[in-house]
Amino acid sequence: MTPVQFPRLLIMLVFLLFAAIPASLLDAQNSPFEKGSRSVSLGIGSGRMFSNDYLIVGLGVGYYIFNGIEIGLDGEAWLGDDPGIYKLSPQVKYILPMQSRIRPYVGTFYRHVFINHYDDLDSIGGRGGVYFMPDKQWFIGVGGVYESYFNCDDTIYSSCDNIYTEITFSFSF
Repeated sequence: MTPVQFPRLLIMLVFLLFAAIPASLLDAQNSPFEKGSRSVSLGIGSGRMFSNDYLIVGLGVGYYIFNGIEIGLDGEAWLGDDPGIYKLSPQVKYILPMQSRIRPYVGTFYRHVFINHYDDLDSIGGRGGVYFMPDKQWFIGVGGVYESYFNCDDTIYSSCDNIYTEITFSFSF
């Protein structure tokens, strides 16, 4: 097993764990993370690719198919330099049911990256962190992400495996 295969195997195991979550956990009251709730998230940050610095603006939507389990779609635009970079990511997240304003989460995602004048890239990744809930509708996520790109040419890209932090601001309704 190569060093790149191990993280991919780990991500697949996390995904399989979602399928094994006991039904008793899914029935717990997790407002704003309960079945049928929707969420909108905003992100802003910075990134570097092709030796260029970018402003990253992101928007995501989600739907809770069970208590604590969200499926969603995120989009990002990397602005301020050339080539233009845009990302689209379907994802699944599990928020642990706790009677607290702090809720741990884990998730996995697939990502398609559109890069002007270059071949598109695909990746898979995992994330984990905590949500801080100032009230029942707003929450702030702070966590870490591991992402591994498929068919990545390391002579073009400085790294085909990335670890980075993420901060999100979300509203549930």
